Order: sequence, then structure tokens, then C-alpha cells
Amino acid sequence: MNTAPRRSANSPVSIIVTAVLVGVLSLVGILGWKWYSYVTAGASPYDEIGIEVNTRLPGPLREWGCARIKERFPRSVPPYGCEPGQR
Repeated sequence: MNTAPRRSANSPVSIIVTAVLVGVLSLVGILGWKWYSYVTAGASPYDEIGIEVNTRLPGPLREWGCARIKERFPRSVPPYGCEPGQR
């Protein structure tokens, strides 16, 4: 017979880990949606948050975002991060 104490599913550690994971996933979701709406439907190519998120993304996502911005605003100067040599 095993008499070792069992850790409850509602232990403080599991609650903290769950809260941190929910917070991180929420932040990623919010920033991801902000970036997606910036590159596909933003009113201006110079949205500060959109530019900042775009410059921190991996290369393929950044290139896709820059291509969408260039399609939507063909006569504007590309925002920071969308010109060769920036980043």
C-alpha cells in the first residue's frame, strides 16, 4: 500500500502555472491579432504597435506582413523593418 501524499490538482503551484500560461497565451493572441489587423486592414502603415510587432517577428512572417502593407499602401514609404537592411 502506497501511503505517499498525493499532490492535489488544485495545488498552488498548478494554479500559478495555469495562470501564467493563460496570461502568456492571451498576450500572444492579442499581439498576434493586432499585428494581423495592422497588415491586412490598418488605416495607416505607420501604426507604432504594428510596426514594433512586425519587426520582432521571424523573417517569413515579417516578409508576408511587409508584402501586405506594400500592396495596401503602394505610394507610401514603407514602415521601419520593411526596407532591405532594416532589422
